[in-house]
Amino acid sequence: MTPPLSPASPTSEPSKRQQLPLSGLRVVEFSHMVMGPTCGLVLADLGAEVIKVEPVDGDRTRHLLGAGAGFFPLFNRNKKSVALDLRHPRGLEAALRLAGSADVVVQNFKPGSLAKLGLDYATLHQTNPGLIYVNHTGFLPGPYEHRSALDEVVQMMGGLAYMTGRSGDPLRAGASVNDIMGGMFGAIGALAALMQRNQTGQGQEIDSALFENNVFLVAQHMMQFAVTGQPAAPMPERIHSWGVYDIFTARDGEQVFLAAVSDAQWVRLCTVFGFDDLLQDEGLCSNNDRVRARERMIPQLRERFGRLDASALAARFEAEGLPFARIERPENLLHDPHLLASGGLQPMKLPDGERAGEDALVALLPLRMGGERLGVRADAPRFAAHTAQVLLGLGYTAAEVQAMASVGALATES
Repeated sequence: MTPPLSPASPTSEPSKRQQLPLSGLRVVEFSHMVMGPTCGLVLADLGAEVIKVEPVDGDRTRHLLGAGAGFFPLFNRNKKSVALDLRHPRGLEAALRLAGSADVVVQNFKPGSLAKLGLDYATLHQTNPGLIYVNHTGFLPGPYEHRSALDEVVQMMGGLAYMTGRSGDPLRAGASVNDIMGGMFGAIGALAALMQRNQTGQGQEIDSALFENNVFLVAQHMMQFAVTGQPAAPMPERIHSWGVYDIFTARDGEQVFLAAVSDAQWVRLCTVFGFDDLLQDEGLCSNNDRVRARERMIPQLRERFGRLDASALAARFEAEGLPFARIERPENLLHDPHLLASGGLQPMKLPDGERAGEDALVALLPLRMGGERLGVRADAPRFAAHTAQVLLGLGYTAAEVQAMASVGALATES
């Protein structure tokens, strides 16, 4: 089914905001894949001018297949594309001039890669002391810092895959959680550094890392061990904190997550479904009683809830204010009535591939400012679409840009 591309949305009305929070700031992004681009995305959605520097043959994520097919359009909206060959002296000179004009530089290449080109913080801040420079790496400084890291690598070594899978069957999370959150922490660091620069006039270097991000994600389980002395079991086998907190299969075969996390919710659940026998069971009076009695209680609930269709279960839980969720697939969210009505999805033209130029709905940042969502101001850029414009703004002449293109130092949109 083709998703609707004109969702009812408060953001479709003329904006009352005169200026986005980061308007007037320039961010230069030397990044690829997900982590660095996520940082740039957050800053771009907040209003910064984000200039993405791509190689002259384009960012590889433009043409990834499978699970990576959505990387470029999702993480690069509201940005400009400039294509430079950093190995060519004239392309590198343009990159240095561009970085010199930046308030923030974002990068996520291997440690030392940009230092060889003079595009590291230590070099750039000598002529641009107010520069904020955000590194996105696999590891913060320490014994692991020179290892190659991927989201899946740190999920395995950082305990997240162990917690997500069953015993003996580690399983990565179903999204690029460390890449995305690592980019978010990079953006948080940049915003804090911008605040500090307002007071001191000085920039600084920020480091955000995949492994340390993953450790933060599992810190609750580390603290559980510190408090109880007992290792946390993988989530499918964990000791529950609540008596009713499970996925149930309805009569029509659909699955629904249902919960009752307080004694008041348990009473409402039993009352609305007519479970008087469970309500009067002295062994189920408190939440802790129900946790201890899960082995006999949950099978009863599975049998009883299994007599109803998922829509009926969901309707009763919603009417009573009880926690529930139908089990959805990501593509189903393109039709989600709440997202469509609240402006959580907006149309954007795809920049590459067989569907280039077609509209697709893209998820916005999950926040509002002044009652408004931070929307799509510019589609994910076509390759090299802004090279000439940005270089002319740096003082290059049109003839110089053309000459640089002729020797392969840069690429412009064809």
